[in-house]
Amino acid sequence: MDYSRPELADRLAAEYVLGTLQGAARRRFESLLPAHPALRAAVRGWEQRLVPLTSTVLPQAPSPRVWKGIEGRLFGELPATAAAQAAGGWWTRLAVWRACSAVAGVAVLALAVLLANPAPTQPPIVVVLSAATPGPGGVTPASFVASVSGDGRAMVTRPLVNVALQPDRALELWSVPAQGAPRSLGLISANGATVVSQRRVLEGTAAFAVSLEPPGGSPTGAPTGPILYVGKLTS
Repeated sequence: MDYSRPELADRLAAEYVLGTLQGAARRRFESLLPAHPALRAAVRGWEQRLVPLTSTVLPQAPSPRVWKGIEGRLFGELPATAAAQAAGGWWTRLAVWRACSAVAGVAVLALAVLLANPAPTQPPIVVVLSAATPGPGGVTPASFVASVSGDGRAMVTRPLVNVALQPDRALELWSVPAQGAPRSLGLISANGATVVSQRRVLEGTAAFAVSLEPPGGSPTGAPTGPILYVGKLTS
């Protein structure tokens, strides 16, 4: 792999600094840094974008109930009275946690776009891509979130729930115009964030769609597999 390629170095550095490059891939990237000046320069660039934003984050003090839950998880069961209060409290409200996780995921995607564009002239656009086929009970679950800078120069996608894929299949993202053929924006990860490298992703786009394709993507320049997820842009 040619790590001197600017687009590859920038993509890997973005995922590394944002924390989405994990496990063995992250350890390998760290082992490559001493020998690759292009990778080190890309990491420094992303860190310089990130550091100024930390000064705008205000510390938040957890409530006493949250502290009790933390202590109970770390140091054993709470006394009977505290356990009774916690049973119906914050820690067992799974729906609240799931909602918070979804909101946090959207915030991370928006932050990633802001990092790539330190002085945006327009606010980022967040698009939720829902399953094209309703699930059990007619419910259409949301599976992907896409965050696009207001000028359309940067885009990050992330699944809300990891998508199980067969080894011989991949997910491809498409820009769908109001009229005409869709335009490929490249392959995206089924279980992590993807920085879309193409520019002007909003140009002529009425909706985004994700199709199931061979490992290298569609061989025809148009979707060849089923459309799995769709998200419309709102004006």
